Amino acid sequence: MPHVIIEYTANVEADARIPELMRALNDVLICHAAVFPIGGIRTRALRLDQYRMADGSADDAFIHVTFRIKAGRPKNVTGPVCAAMFAAMRAHLADVLARRYLGLTLELVEFATHGFHVENNVHARFTRAAEPQ
Repeated sequence: MPHVIIEYTANVEADARIPELMRALNDVLICHAAVFPIGGIRTRALRLDQYRMADGSADDAFIHVTFRIKAGRPKNVTGPVCAAMFAAMRAHLADVLARRYLGLTLELVEFATHGFHVENNVHARFTRAAEPQ
C-alpha cells in the first residue's frame, strides 16, 4: 500500500501526459518511503470514455485521484503527503489549467484491514538494495 488511482476524462488525455503524472505522484510517495514503503506503491490510470461534467455543454474535463491506504496513520502524517501529491498534480497540470476548464481532485480513502489480504515480495528487493554491500 498505497494505491493511487487516477481517473481522467478522455478529452484531457493528450494534454495531461498521464504517464508523467503517474511518475510525479509516485515520486512524492517515494520521498515518504518511511511512511509508505516503496515496494507497496501501486499507481494506475483509468481513462473515462463515458462521463458528464457540469452541465455537459462544454469540453470540460476532470482528473480525480483516489489515494487508498490502510487506516491507522495519523492525520499529521497523511495530510502533508496528500498536500504534496496535490501540489505535484497542480504543478504538472499548470499549463492545462491555464488553457482549458479542468477540475482536479484528490481523495484520501483509508480502509479497515478486515477482509484485506496481501502478499507482496517486492519489498524484499528494496530491503536488499538498502543493505550494505
